[in-house]
Amino acid sequence: MEPSKSIIAISKLNKSFGENHVLRDFDMSLAPGENLVILGKSGSGKSVLIKCIIKLIDADSGDIMVLDHDISMMDQDEMDLLRKDIGFLFQSNALYDSMTVRENLEFPLRRHWTKEQRESQAEEAVMEALEDVGLSHTVNMMPAELSGGMRKRIALARTLILKPKVILYDEPTTGLDPITAREISELMISIQKKYKASSVIISHDMNCIRMTSNRVITLIEGRNYVADTYENLMKNTDPKVSEFFR
Repeated sequence: MEPSKSIIAISKLNKSFGENHVLRDFDMSLAPGENLVILGKSGSGKSVLIKCIIKLIDADSGDIMVLDHDISMMDQDEMDLLRKDIGFLFQSNALYDSMTVRENLEFPLRRHWTKEQRESQAEEAVMEALEDVGLSHTVNMMPAELSGGMRKRIALARTLILKPKVILYDEPTTGLDPITAREISELMISIQKKYKASSVIISHDMNCIRMTSNRVITLIEGRNYVADTYENLMKNTDPKVSEFFR
């Protein structure tokens, strides 16, 4: 079988929780190097979609191809290997409060690197990831000593340390002041350029979406209602679309 041109390809994805039909025949594709935003109301299924992509929850039906792997056919060990190539930035940052910044960044290496790799390469990897987010000086600090924006940057550095091919951002600017949110958006753009990573971004922050997106999918009634550039969607006169841009 020839490799797909899509980094992620989803077809006719369905997921329900009881009578709540969250995703209905949802389709999407993520192109190499693309920043793709999923835009939808609260409870529209954006986080469920992300969890299906990394198989934290199983879809009811449909196909999900990630980096040319059919994840429905993969067992836990195979998924763990695939997740090495998938970075996930949690909305909550998910830093370990009892660990230093260095220890937080080294944590993913324990799972995916050999002891020899960690001993010879961990320091360089940690410092490169911190330099990418402009926080080299925080390496021995504790998360409690950092501002909210700095914690977000450290969480992003930890996401980058394994040099993932795909990055999934879950509300990357939520809870941040406008200046810090813009800085995080700018950082996401620089990461896209440096690593040529493909990204799926869940966001309500229209400024973040405007800055970072190559393409936007509107998730409405469980479906990919329309996908287009931010600029074109702003001009869309469909009431279901235009309400996001008022």
